[in-house]
Amino acid sequence: MLEKGEILMKNIMRKDVPIEETWDLSLIYKSIDEYNEDREYIKNLITEIEEYKGRINTSSLINKVVDLYQKLTEKLTLVCTYSELAVSVDYYDSDSQKRCSRDAILSSDALSRTEFIKDEIAQNSDDVIKEAGVNNPKNKGFLDSIIRDKQYRLSSENEKLLSSLSPILNSPYEIYNMTKLADIVFPSFVVDGKEYPMTYAIFEDNYQHSASSAVRREAFKVFSQTIKRYQNTTAAVYNTQCQKEKIIANLKGFNSVFDYLLFSQNVDRTLYDRQIDLIMKHLAPHMRRYALLKKKVFGLSEIMYSDLKSPLDYAYSPKVTWKDCEEYAKEHLAILGEDYVLMIEKAFSERWFDRATNQGKSTGGFCSSPYGKNSFILLSWTGNMSDVFTVVHELGHAGHFRNANRSQSILDTEVSRYFVEAPSTMNELIFANSLIKKSDDKRFKAWVLDNIIGNTYYHNFVTHLLEAAYQREVYKRIDSGESVQADTLSEIYKSVLTEFWGDAVTLDEGAELTWMRQPHYYMGLYSYTYSAGLTIATEVCKKIEREGSSAVSKWLEVLKLGGTLPAVELAQHVGVDISTDKPLLDTIETIGSYISQLEDLLA
Repeated sequence: MLEKGEILMKNIMRKDVPIEETWDLSLIYKSIDEYNEDREYIKNLITEIEEYKGRINTSSLINKVVDLYQKLTEKLTLVCTYSELAVSVDYYDSDSQKRCSRDAILSSDALSRTEFIKDEIAQNSDDVIKEAGVNNPKNKGFLDSIIRDKQYRLSSENEKLLSSLSPILNSPYEIYNMTKLADIVFPSFVVDGKEYPMTYAIFEDNYQHSASSAVRREAFKVFSQTIKRYQNTTAAVYNTQCQKEKIIANLKGFNSVFDYLLFSQNVDRTLYDRQIDLIMKHLAPHMRRYALLKKKVFGLSEIMYSDLKSPLDYAYSPKVTWKDCEEYAKEHLAILGEDYVLMIEKAFSERWFDRATNQGKSTGGFCSSPYGKNSFILLSWTGNMSDVFTVVHELGHAGHFRNANRSQSILDTEVSRYFVEAPSTMNELIFANSLIKKSDDKRFKAWVLDNIIGNTYYHNFVTHLLEAAYQREVYKRIDSGESVQADTLSEIYKSVLTEFWGDAVTLDEGAELTWMRQPHYYMGLYSYTYSAGLTIATEVCKKIEREGSSAVSKWLEVLKLGGTLPAVELAQHVGVDISTDKPLLDTIETIGSYISQLEDLLA
């Protein structure tokens, strides 16, 4: 547990954060002037592209305009990433907010004014479009996607209208974040005469994992009571998001909102439903056993929902410095090759990380990898070994897009969400296995196993999977023409938690409000993909353990493929057949075996 003074030190305004704890956005633009120059370049490039309007009727002209569109996409990505990253670390910064809003309008204008490109290309025969792809292979993936999209394209004017409305259509996500990160103010709470300050970040990064059940439970109570005051606004914003997606699905001719949201992932409903159904059925018994192990170790009369994220050996939490973190990452990910280790060194020396904990900063962690530049990784560093797992996770995304961006055009780097979490979770597994192999300390091994079960798998196979099960029930209602309100959302979430945990876990009042805490619901069917990616990662990690460098080479080849193949084919490239139940059932058994090993070590 952090003392009050330590927490307050981390709960500071952005201007007071030491520069070494922040990322270096000058790696994108050295100055605001340089950023503004690219904004002007974008405006001029849009005008140049518009000169092709009504003329894209040969394979040669198709490639000319797609080449210009790639340049436009590259510059837009840099400009928007630059302003979005600035906002993500300080929602109180009005100048950054203005730049970000201005860039959203610029992006919307660019997309709407160039929407004719896809429309005019689609009006050509498939043979002409394919010929263009043969003549210029770097454009092939983009052109193939246009052929695939043909059946669901609206008229040119309607597609342009949708593009021009994108800032408004994306507003639910912005409103959610603004409410969560800028408007909600938490009161402090008192346990045993000691006062504890509260913010979103401190609750999620510290109090959930506290050694004291009294602190965990009181923090959960105060946190839940506070966010509940915003439940109706949050529910209204989320309902708007869902209704928007349903309307677009209907306009485009999809049979359901599920089909619409899965289409962009190039994944069918079978894979989506399998991921949720098998985990709810087969993983639940293992995780109930894990919860009851915590109850026994903690000496509790009952295990509460608010207790589930506390580590089993809370008296043992390895502390690490930021320099230690770098050394751990390089040593235990070295199996991925010299170039990968070089990337890690650059990430630390060039300040790719924003690790501060300041007011107005986004919670959780993410990795943004703008094309042609390095990655930018957001997290909240507390100096615990568990944070190193977060770092290696985000380095997995960085390594993925470092390979993809080098090997593909910008239009072929967007990977199916079903696959995108595989490289990140793969890093966590490689890291954990290496830690266990290189240590003779049983207590440390138990801690690593608990971290893998309680963080890596719990986060991806429980937290996000339960979100996915909840989200599926919400969309079923939306598909049938209903709307959803706060009470309905809480009822759905509570039923999902009850189904998964059964009698093993007692739900605190406020557990049903977990639906209020994640931004993933504003990103389509994203939550289920965490477990999907980790399924692939688990199977590939086993191959690397058995086969060594040959399996690593195949894995790095897959990372270079970017978005050129759908998720099923990417997985097949490394010998994993996700069109069957086997990989997922194998992964669930792996989780069960980890729990058994942990039980043995603790015994």
